[in-house]
Amino acid sequence: MKFFVFLSLAFAVNVAAQPNYLKSGKITAIDPTFSTLVAPDAKIEILASGFTWAEGPVWVKDGDYLLFSDPRQNEIFKWNKKDGLTTWLNKSGYTAAAFYSDEPGSNGLLINKQGELVACEQGNRRISKMKIGEATKTTIAGSFDGKPFNSPNDICQHSSGAYYFTDPPYGFQGMKDDPTERTQMFGVYRIAPDGTVTRIIDNLKRPNGIALSPDEKTLYVSQTDREAVIMSYPVNADGSVGKGKIFFDLRPLYTAADGMKIDKDGNIFTGAGNGVMVISPMGKYLGKIDTGMPTANCAFGADGYLYITAGKQLLRVKTLL
Repeated sequence: MKFFVFLSLAFAVNVAAQPNYLKSGKITAIDPTFSTLVAPDAKIEILASGFTWAEGPVWVKDGDYLLFSDPRQNEIFKWNKKDGLTTWLNKSGYTAAAFYSDEPGSNGLLINKQGELVACEQGNRRISKMKIGEATKTTIAGSFDGKPFNSPNDICQHSSGAYYFTDPPYGFQGMKDDPTERTQMFGVYRIAPDGTVTRIIDNLKRPNGIALSPDEKTLYVSQTDREAVIMSYPVNADGSVGKGKIFFDLRPLYTAADGMKIDKDGNIFTGAGNGVMVISPMGKYLGKIDTGMPTANCAFGADGYLYITAGKQLLRVKTLL
């Protein structure tokens, strides 16, 4: 499809000359090692406001800027230190004129091995890619076994070039029992370098965030429903996964994990409830970046900051990574 428009108009946001910090934000260490990742006195900075649901952040090294989605506005935004916030792409996940749902836009984003932007398009029900600076998207995958995906949500890439992504129903109107629903389950899929699509996990009710460990031997998937857990799966040599196990159970904390990013040492940073939880590769809860608001996802910037998409706001906090 070629109906994509780039905008350079500034978005009406809170971008001040002086840093604007969250009054309610705080850094909570559960384990002493957390202080080696985020300083106890680190402040949470507000970079921009006015979104309906900020999601899917990714840092673009070539240019030093952040891209992130607002699925409800069907747009991708850009933030950098020089210009603040601008609208980078409209119709980011749904290109038709007719109403589809309240969340038709793109969700998870990544920069692939070729430097292209890869997007989970909820409304178009596909995984797409596009070269930065060009307005044409190409479909990487849009169906499995002859049926369209439900609502691609989050994605990661293996060094082989293969993609792993989750396909819950969140882009559907009402999120369930939708007449346009085509598949019988909300699965996790692998797209091989040759484009072959395989369903690798079929027993999760609401797969959501997804990430690979630094050594690519473990695939993590968050489940966002009443059975709120982060699952871990051994990655086989052929790219398939073995039997999963509960890596971290969030049910005792009365919250659920959303998007995830993993640092070089294997620590998991996941949007969960009203902040970003940090969990060690051994499954130990280390600490929390408490934003005081619903928090979906995060991304590491090359500038040493962790960028956080939190409801109507874009935030960041300095890390020690």
